[in-house]
Amino acid sequence: MASLLITELTANATLHGRVRGCHARLALTLTSGTLRIEATEARGDRFPVPAPDADGESGRGLLLVASLADAWGCEPHHPVGKPV
Repeated sequence: MASLLITELTANATLHGRVRGCHARLALTLTSGTLRIEATEARGDRFPVPAPDADGESGRGLLLVASLADAWGCEPHHPVGKPV
């Protein structure tokens, strides 16, 4: 399950958060039996919304993340970008 969450979050960061000259970052933290998976992307102007287009071929990854993770979200990151 963790590998699927990692795949979805890094794919989203790479696809939607790309800024020329900047890279996405993946951080995995294990504390007290809780694994935190954090993909930080360079774009801070758009926040992810798990609401796919019913007829679209993509956009369901965050629904998958929401159903598999205990909790998920994103926050602004100074000076630019956001971790999801």
